[in-house]
Amino acid sequence: MKRKALFPGSFDPFTAGHLNILKRALTMFDEVVVAVGINQDKRGFFTVDQRIDIIRQATAGLEGVSVTNYDGLTIDICRELGIYHVVRGVRNMIDFETERSIADANRRLAPEIETVIIPTAQEFAHISSSAVRDILRHHGDTSLFLSEGVTMPDWNA
Repeated sequence: MKRKALFPGSFDPFTAGHLNILKRALTMFDEVVVAVGINQDKRGFFTVDQRIDIIRQATAGLEGVSVTNYDGLTIDICRELGIYHVVRGVRNMIDFETERSIADANRRLAPEIETVIIPTAQEFAHISSSAVRDILRHHGDTSLFLSEGVTMPDWNA
């Protein structure tokens, strides 16, 4: 039986830090589904399709990775896909406390689904999607923060 995990997030955009977490999750799971969450109340910097394209570029050549999107509760897509593990990355203690609260809520709603929290490797701890968006807004170089080979879409379009 294959061990599968869901790696959910807005991934707006998917960064080198996200890729680090994903690669480390692949050492624990046979398959990891990267799931782009859709929040109807927020307009993303990139469209969902652009985010999925960025993730596919970043994960090209990685075995055991698939990409999808979802609208709703993370536990619902887990149940729909038959997944019992959620992978989350944290950069610092603030992230950890937030993720622990979400994991606790998910456990109350779906005790069969377990959250695995992976600390980001130190060399990626400073990277955030919001920092990348800010660099893009000011036409800066994001290459140090994104996975090699990722071409950013024209976000002004």
